[in-house]
This record gives sequence, C-alpha cells and structure tokens, in this order.
Amino acid sequence: MAAAFPAARVEVWATDEHRIGLKPLLHKVWAMPGQRPLAPVQHRYQHRYQWRYLVGFVHPASGRTIFHLASTVSIPLFEVELAAFARQVGAGPTKQIVLVLDRAGWHRSPRLRVPEHVHLLFLPPYSPELQPSEHLWPLTNTALVNRHFATLDALEEAQAARCASLQRRPDLIRSTTCFAWWPKRIRKLQQLNSS
Repeated sequence: MAAAFPAARVEVWATDEHRIGLKPLLHKVWAMPGQRPLAPVQHRYQHRYQWRYLVGFVHPASGRTIFHLASTVSIPLFEVELAAFARQVGAGPTKQIVLVLDRAGWHRSPRLRVPEHVHLLFLPPYSPELQPSEHLWPLTNTALVNRHFATLDALEEAQAARCASLQRRPDLIRSTTCFAWWPKRIRKLQQLNSS
C-alpha cells in the first residue's frame, strides 16, 4: 500500500463481529468463604435467542476503536458498516486503510462493494488468534456478564455505554490488541530507500 500510494498515510485496522443476546453470560466471581455469589439471571426460553451483533473496528497501534450495533450480519449491512467506517476514519486519497478481517461469507463475497481507499486483507482460515478484534470482546462483555436484561433495548443500552467508555481508554485497547508482530507504523517507500 505504501508503494502503491506514496503520497498517502497507511493505517492498518482490524474488524470482527461478536454476537450478544438475552441468553445470560455467566462467569465465575469471587466471594467470601461460606457465602454464595448471586448473579441475577433469568432463562426465558421464548426470548433467550434474540441477538444483536457488536461490530468492532480497532486500530491496535493507537488503541482507537469504532463500534456498531447491528441486528444481523449480511452483505448489504456490511457494505453500510464499511462505508460508515471509511467516513469515520477519514479514508481518502491521503489516507489509505488496510482492514484485516476473517473470511466470513459476507466479508469476501464478490458482490460486496468496498469503499474506495479501504483495502481488505484476509486472515488465513481458522486463525482467530491472529485477529486483534477478538480481544475486544472480553472487554465489551464486562457490561453484560452475570446480568439479566429484560429487553434487547436494555442490553443495547448497557453495551453502548461500555463501548463508549472503552473508546476513552485507548491505552487499555492498545495493551490488549497490539500484538508484538502487528505493524506500529507503515514507513513510506522513499524513507526506506533513503535509509
């Protein structure tokens, strides 16, 4: 990208989707000896399989994040999310975005229209450990764990508040998502030739 667009800055971002819903997320908690910890959950079988998808975009080198809540996953919806992402990060002739993502069908469909100045880079199959965005989900789940939500609206409100608080903590995001091998800065070809 740096060679193809020598006048542009290149940023490497990653994205993934995470399913959240009314089925409770239960985690172990600490309790005083002899006391039983309580988690207010309710298994409501008629509603427990209602879901939302949290879409996370992360720039591991800086810790910047962008989150979208979606009702499903599909090619048309991913096109809208990509367009919104491109606008939010200022993709353009002077800023090229390389977006690392998995090989989900809606990500790699030939029918998918990718915004100009956004370039998709697919991870090898079956390699979630290479995806920085996967490390966002334990952080976003803390607002949902061991809690009962009566409606999807209440769940969305709690999730949105947690995502907003995480966006104000880029150091935490960077420490969780910036792997040792992840590119911190893309050097321009001219800089490489002159050094």
